[in-house]
Amino acid sequence: GNVICRLNQHQLQERLKAGKVLVMFDGLDEVFEPTQREKVITDIHRFTNEYPKVRVIVTSRIIGYKPQRLKDAEFRHFLLQDLESEQVQDFIYRWHKLTFTDEADKERKQERLQRAIDTSKAIGELAGNPLLLTMMAILNRNQELPRDRPELYNQASRVLLHQWDVERKLLEDPRVDAVTIDYKDKQAMLRQIAYFMQAADKGLAGNLIRGEDLDRILIGYLKSIEVSNPRTVARLLIEQLRGRNFILCFLGGDSYGFVHRTFLEYFCAWEYVWQFKETQTLSIEELKTEVFGKHWQDESWHEVLRLIAGMIDTRFTGQIIDYLISQDGEAEKFSNLFLAAECLAEVRNLSGIATTADKLLELLKGLTKYDLNYYYELYEEAELVSKIRNQAVVAVAKTWQDNPETLLWLKQLAQFDYNEDVLSAAVTEIARGWKDEPDTLPWLKQLAQSDEPEDVRSAAVQEIAHGWKDDPDTLPWLKQLAQSDEHEDVQRAAVQEIASAWKDEPDTLPWLKNLVQFDDDQFVRSAAVREIARGWKNEHETLPLLQQLAQSDKDMLVRHAAVREIARGWKDEPDTLTLLKQLAQSDDDASVRYAAVEEIASGWKDEPDTLPLLKQLAQSDKHWYVRRAAVTEITRGWKDEPDTLTLLKQLAQSDDDELVRRTAVKEIGKDDPDALPLLKQLAQSDKHWYVRRAAVEDIAHSWKDEPWMLEFLCDRAVNDPFERKKEKEGNPRQLALKIIIDQYPNHPKTLPLLRDRAEKDSDEQLREFAKKKLAELGE
Repeated sequence: GNVICRLNQHQLQERLKAGKVLVMFDGLDEVFEPTQREKVITDIHRFTNEYPKVRVIVTSRIIGYKPQRLKDAEFRHFLLQDLESEQVQDFIYRWHKLTFTDEADKERKQERLQRAIDTSKAIGELAGNPLLLTMMAILNRNQELPRDRPELYNQASRVLLHQWDVERKLLEDPRVDAVTIDYKDKQAMLRQIAYFMQAADKGLAGNLIRGEDLDRILIGYLKSIEVSNPRTVARLLIEQLRGRNFILCFLGGDSYGFVHRTFLEYFCAWEYVWQFKETQTLSIEELKTEVFGKHWQDESWHEVLRLIAGMIDTRFTGQIIDYLISQDGEAEKFSNLFLAAECLAEVRNLSGIATTADKLLELLKGLTKYDLNYYYELYEEAELVSKIRNQAVVAVAKTWQDNPETLLWLKQLAQFDYNEDVLSAAVTEIARGWKDEPDTLPWLKQLAQSDEPEDVRSAAVQEIAHGWKDDPDTLPWLKQLAQSDEHEDVQRAAVQEIASAWKDEPDTLPWLKNLVQFDDDQFVRSAAVREIARGWKNEHETLPLLQQLAQSDKDMLVRHAAVREIARGWKDEPDTLTLLKQLAQSDDDASVRYAAVEEIASGWKDEPDTLPLLKQLAQSDKHWYVRRAAVTEITRGWKDEPDTLTLLKQLAQSDDDELVRRTAVKEIGKDDPDALPLLKQLAQSDKHWYVRRAAVEDIAHSWKDEPWMLEFLCDRAVNDPFERKKEKEGNPRQLALKIIIDQYPNHPKTLPLLRDRAEKDSDEQLREFAKKKLAELGE
């Protein structure tokens, strides 16, 4: 098959140990069973520990992906973005250059495709997908492109269906009479296959169908069109898929799938529309409640639902949007409203559903101010609020881009909203959605140099660099900002954009070196260090410069940046580990020692001196920041070592700093017989709320099924001695109460305890939390 060469076991082992291998685990999301997926992640982690020098890549779709375990295994995360407009233009130019010999025809077709992408919002959105962009280019050779998504999918699928030469395969077999299976038959078979796949256990989360199910569907359809010998014909079609990918492809192990998920979603949507419009076996009420009602909470269904909305009459789409608006979506991160906006975007003429559209617009604008109606302690809750607000900004900007009031609303948000995430999101949407407006660039420049928050100004800098790179004034303007702006985030953003977008300019590297040597601001200098290390790694002067900076630069941030870059970019250099050990123990600044500790633990786990050094620093470094880093790295890489638990228990009880104690508490394992008594002691008597809260959380997680758990949590919900001194402090009583509500919602003690805390707790934030929960429970 596709084997280039084979290695015996010994050769493979040698290469793995030496790190002369790139290993790719493709499609983590296709392990559908959550427990099995966790086992696979554990196996990947174990593999990286056994072969630390091997570079490993894991791929997964973002829907349903949980990054924390691979982050803990020291994987760096990257999100594969859609093609940017410049990349789309470059593809179009190169594709036409390779495809056409006639210069006039090439220019005409190239301009027609680019015009379709520029003038149709739906087509422009899809052009970022490389497969669909290729399909557009193929279709554009012989026709104008359609202006809506469903019709584009339809025509793209016809290209692939044309390649699926069923008739030729059947003519080659003497057992089969002459059979005509045209593209409409193929479409009907694919609709039924997609419909079956979404109804299977894994639903649309998996693009997979077993051979026997595929065989049964094909036989059933062939019988319905009165094909003689349908079993033989079905098997010949499946045999054809085993030899070559068409719109369906063989995945191995007697499993098949669509060659791209896009077509699974399109044909699934089309089957629902077929039942609604053609066979009329699905009513509008059933479409609302059985299709949209059961699946709007599931992000993997959104594309299918959106396509359905674009394939039916506007009045029915309006009814579906009204239905989505009426749902209570707060517990589902308002997926109902964001899906409703996506469905509305599929409607060409809003005049027939203007009232519905206006209602949705006001609800989404309201979400840009969304907040939880109780004080929240966890980063996850803060991130949730931020994500909902940002998503609302994007939904309004994209769905109502043609509304003349939208740009004004976004500009008001960008300048007057109190939330920095919303401000930045508004800036980004203006820069990308209204790039051709003559006022956009001057407005962004004014914003970048204003007294707005640094995040907003940095966002303006980034958008100007991306969107107006070819403007001759952009580079000088960015250089001026990098060297003279009074805010380090803005300066850093300017340095990063110059190094990235103008890397090939001969003046860029000398300019960056000049910043490192002579700029007065350590934030700017450290940003320049990072960009030199990453962009000019192969320059012979780069490593000596970084080594000098790491050891002797006067600025802590510059030394810190140099340490990080040397460890990651020059790991195999013989002097690197020696330099890092020296800095981990002797640099004057805790953050530099901290960086060296993390890099040593990550890159040199198998070195015999690494664990002893980390233990020494965990116990004796004078700064909690370094001690905590050492504890974290020991538990990450040496959790099963016999002395690790002893060290953790010692630090959990005796370290002077609550952050170190809390870190040790979080890492004490359930399996040790002393763990529970120690955690209970810390939960009840540690002097700092941070440690007590961590101990309660760990006990509740690791011993949740124990019969004494409710009594323990009730005690902590009432008797923890927390007294609020700052708004952002986390009350252990509130955490215990939240866990009781989650784990024991129907227990007879839960409601009385909630009522008691809502009235009597000394912490106002906890009282408000309890009142909200009572309201949710109908009290």
